[in-house]
Parts: sequence; C-alpha cells; structure tokens
Amino acid sequence: MASTAPPVHPVDEVPPVRQLAAFGLQHVLAMYAGAVAVPLIVGGAMQLPPADLAYLITADLLLCGIATLIQCVGFWRFGVRLPIMQGCTFAAVSPMVLIGTTGGGLPAIYGSVIVCGLAIILLAPVFGKLLRFFPPLVTGTVILIIGVSLLPVAGNWAAGGVGAKDFGEPKNLALAAFVLAVVLGVQRFAPAFLSRIAVLVGIAVGMAVAVPFGFTDFGGVGEADWFGISTPFHFGAPTFHASAIVSMLVVGLVTMTETTGDFIAVGEMTDRKIQPRTLADGLRADGLSTVLGGVFNTFPYTAFAQNVGLVGMTRVRSRWVVATAGGILVLLGLLPKLGAVVAAIPAPVLGGAGLVMFGTVAASGLRTLAQVDFKGNHNLTVVAVSVAVGMLPVGVPDIYHQFPDWFQTVMDSGISAGCITAIVLNLLFNHVGGSVPGQAPKAAGSEPVEAAAATGPVGPA
Repeated sequence: MASTAPPVHPVDEVPPVRQLAAFGLQHVLAMYAGAVAVPLIVGGAMQLPPADLAYLITADLLLCGIATLIQCVGFWRFGVRLPIMQGCTFAAVSPMVLIGTTGGGLPAIYGSVIVCGLAIILLAPVFGKLLRFFPPLVTGTVILIIGVSLLPVAGNWAAGGVGAKDFGEPKNLALAAFVLAVVLGVQRFAPAFLSRIAVLVGIAVGMAVAVPFGFTDFGGVGEADWFGISTPFHFGAPTFHASAIVSMLVVGLVTMTETTGDFIAVGEMTDRKIQPRTLADGLRADGLSTVLGGVFNTFPYTAFAQNVGLVGMTRVRSRWVVATAGGILVLLGLLPKLGAVVAAIPAPVLGGAGLVMFGTVAASGLRTLAQVDFKGNHNLTVVAVSVAVGMLPVGVPDIYHQFPDWFQTVMDSGISAGCITAIVLNLLFNHVGGSVPGQAPKAAGSEPVEAAAATGPVGPA
C-alpha cells in the first residue's frame, strides 16, 4: 500500500519561480522606503558627505537581505522560519543620532549596536518564556495598534513624503488614490495569481502614470555605481562607551517587544502559532543580525511591520517568498544601480498601496479580538486603554519630549507602549487577585496563546 506524504504547511510551500520573483519583489517594494529611511535620517543628522550616505544605504540593503534570509530560512536555533521581512528599527534612530552627534561618531554607534545584538541573543530564551503573557486579548490589541500606528506612514507617503516641497498637493493624493483604486480593482476582479500581486500591479501602474507626469526622477540611476560591497568596520574600529551602550540596550528591549508582536501577528495570519521556542529562535536571529549590522556599518534589525499587512492581504503565506525578497535585497545592496531604480518610485505610489496593507494589519487585530469574550469582565477596558496609550505618541509625537531619554525610547514607539500597557492590564484584571464579582474565575481572553489554537485557525484560508 503506497504511503502518502504528509501535507506541506502553507508556510513551507515553495511556489513556482515566476511567482516567487513577483511575490518577493512585491515585499521589497512595500518596505524599501522604510528600509532606507534610517540610514538617511542618521547620516543626515550627522551631516555625512553624499558618498558616505550612499555607502550606508547600500550596506543597509545588503544586511536587510541577509537578516531576512536568516529569519525566514533559519539555521540551528536562529530564525523564526515565518514570512518575516527584516529592516532597521526606527526605535534606535534618536539614540543613534544622539550618540553620533555628541562626539562618539559612527564607531561609537556601531560599538553599542554590537553589544545590543549580543544582549538580545542572550536574552532571547528568557523572552521566549514570556509568551504566556500574550493571550488573544493582548495579541489582538497589539496587532491592532501595529496597523493603526502605521497608517500615518501611508498618509505621509500619499501626501508626497515628509519634507517634500509639494507635500499635500492634490496631485499627490490623486496619484495615491489612483494606485489604491488599482490595487482594489485587481484584488477584486483579476485572476487569482494577479490578485495576489495586487500591490505590485498597483505600484507598476502607478509608476507608468507617474513618469510622464513628472512625479519621479531617474537621474540618480545614472550616477549610481554598478557594483559595491560593504566591508567590515568601514568607518573605523568600533568604540564602546557606557552611556551609548545603556541607551542601545533599552532600544534592544523595545525592539524585542515589537518583534514579538509582529511574530505573533504573522503567526495568526499564517495559522502557525508562535511557541516559546520559535519566539526565542526569532529573537536570537534579530540579535545576530544586529551584531552583523554593527560589523558591516549599519544598524539594529527587527521584523518590519510594513510587510505583516502584505502577508494578510495577499494570503501568500510561504516563507520562501519572503526569503526571495531577502535575496533581491542582497542584490540591491551589491548593485547600487538597481537600488537607485527602486528608490525612484514616488512616495504617493507607495502611499496608495500602504493604505491597504496597513489597514489589513489593523483588521487582523480585530479578527483576533473577535475570539475574546467581553461579557462580564474587564477585557474591553484592557483594549481601550492599551489602544489609547499606543496612539498617544502617534497622534501627539512630542508628548514625552520633557521626559528622560530612556523613557522616550520606550514610550515614543506606539507599538511598545501599547504592548506593555496591554500586558500589564491583562495581568492586573485577569490574573492578580483571582476572580472578581460578576467575572468568571478565568476571564476569556486570558488563556495562553497555545490555547487559542483550540478556537480554530484565524489565518486566511
């Protein structure tokens, strides 16, 4: 009797080559603007010459690709093995600018980044044991906060990009609206394969419209080199300053919290629940990528929330698709001219696509919260206060401006602020002190993540 091979989980499926290329490129286009933003901001604040700025960008793209491959493909106990794109964390921008502009320079930044990466590797198993504090009540709230906090990013892109001279002009919003309409139209009416690359089609059509109307300039393509590679310690041997290391260790804790939320979100979307061991493996990969970032002239790495929405929207759950995206990023890092082509995509085109992707993340959070019982307990309060705290730094960016630097590093990220609030409130209302009058002894929504699997899959079919 012939034996049948066990079915392959959608996360482990390998699509045909042409689909891998199209789906992978779609992920790259979705995250490219965010990927190059950190080196642009840090390098600009330090007033680096254009050649050094270009070097930082190509180094970042190369390491983004390597970090993504480590996370998706994995080896030994490194890598969550889910469709997770990696990029430089924005939580590190303010501390790095401060370190770089107060006399330490890039070598001091890289010294603190290397120590931060090593600390993340060591702390990963400890963090993995905290997964029981992320029941559907907390995970749904965090995923919702991730999506909503990203929407202003899409809005800024749609208006022309922060700092653009024509920011907010009707032509920019019209182009973004056109791209949004194309994405929705392709997703609704096109054949199955095209509907899964609706974002890529929308960006391509948007570019076709943007070029004749003068939205973009390809002048940088001709000036870019054909080949370039980042060499270790290009800007000098790293230096280690106690104050810089402490501030970067705080960043490490923040990014571990944010990454945990992103892992859980993708786990929900792909119907492969995150377990303590896989969480530790994923965080350990973050730490390794951060160490490599410090060695190869770039910055701390974390899961990119921008691409979480793309996984949910396209329903393409294969980690090999995102691994292909990592390979494309490696090529962009080695071939600066290709990177310059992608960089020429105008911000409004990305904004129209971003509105769909980031909204999808928020909607996925609502779907997870639909598993939670809100009757006769305080779960609604947990969600309400956590979302409110998470949205404060998004709606009022300078609200914590008068607080110490370490506090700003933690609370200026709406994702980490909301995540910490949700964990604390869930413990307060659903664990501390036992049951309360009118509440079941164990409130729905306070079960460990593993127990949520009993409710059935929540990822797209």
